[in-house]
Amino acid sequence: MAITLGMLRVFRTVADQGSLAGAASVLGRTPSALSMTLAQFEEEIGGPLFETDRKNRLTPLGLMVLDECQRATDAFDRSSGAIRRHVLSGAGLVRIAAVPSATVTLLPDAVARFRRLHPDVRLEISDVDSASVLRRIKLDEADIGILSAGIADRPAGAVIRRDELGIVCSNGGPIAGRRNPPSWDLLALEPLIANPLCGLVDHDSVRALLNEGHLEARNTTALLTFVRSGLGATILPASALEDRADGITFLVPEDPPAFRELRKIRPETRRLSPAGEAFWDAL
Repeated sequence: MAITLGMLRVFRTVADQGSLAGAASVLGRTPSALSMTLAQFEEEIGGPLFETDRKNRLTPLGLMVLDECQRATDAFDRSSGAIRRHVLSGAGLVRIAAVPSATVTLLPDAVARFRRLHPDVRLEISDVDSASVLRRIKLDEADIGILSAGIADRPAGAVIRRDELGIVCSNGGPIAGRRNPPSWDLLALEPLIANPLCGLVDHDSVRALLNEGHLEARNTTALLTFVRSGLGATILPASALEDRADGITFLVPEDPPAFRELRKIRPETRRLSPAGEAFWDAL
C-alpha cells in the first residue's frame, strides 16, 4: 500500500487535535476509521508516530513526519484552490498584492488597459506593505506582487517605476519655513512619522529619528492625513502626492539623494496563468 494524501491529512488532524475523537469531529469520520488509517500509515513508514494510544504526544519520527504532512497538505490545498478559483471565475483570476503607492499611481492605468482586452477576467487587489507582498507571493496567496525597494536592495523582479524620495511636511510647519537648502537634517524640526521607505534614506539624521520615533504608519493615505494634521513629517516619493498635495510641502534633499524603485515580482516555482501573464505585461 502506498502513502496517500488521505493518510497525511488524517495524521495531521489527529496530531493537531491531540486525540482521535477530536480529529473524528473535524473530519466527519469515526475514531475507529481514523485509527485504522493511522495504523496503515505507520505500517507503511515503518515506525510509530505517537508515544501512546492517546495520540497526544508525537514520537521523534512523528514530529518529522508532521512537518512533511503540513507541507504536502498545504501545497495540495493551494493547488486545489487555484483550480477552483479558475473554474469559478470563467475567464480566469489574477491576484495582485501591491504597496499602497503603487495601488494609487500605477494600478488604475494598468487595470484600465488590461480590462479593455480582458473584460471577463476577475482581478483581486490587496493593498499591503512590501514584506507582505513578498510573503503572499511565497505562500501562493498572490500571482503578481508590486513592492518598494531601494536602489541598493536589487530584489528579484522587474523595475516598473523609479522615484526620488523627499520630505513631506505640512505647509505651516517648521520644516516648510526652513526649506532652503533642502536637507534630511530638517526632519529633526518635527516628529518623524515613520514608514518603510524611511529606511531607504542613507543619512545619520534619518536613522537617529527612526530609532527615537513613536509614530509609524504604512498606508499612504494615513501618512498624508497625519502630516496635514500637524503630527509630524514623513518621507515619500513625489508620486504618492499626485492629486493629494493640498496643504503639503514636498522637499527633495540632495545630501544624499534617495530613490525608491517599484518592482513587479512573480512566483519562482510556478507559471502564471494566461490571464496572469497578460496582466504582467500590462504593468
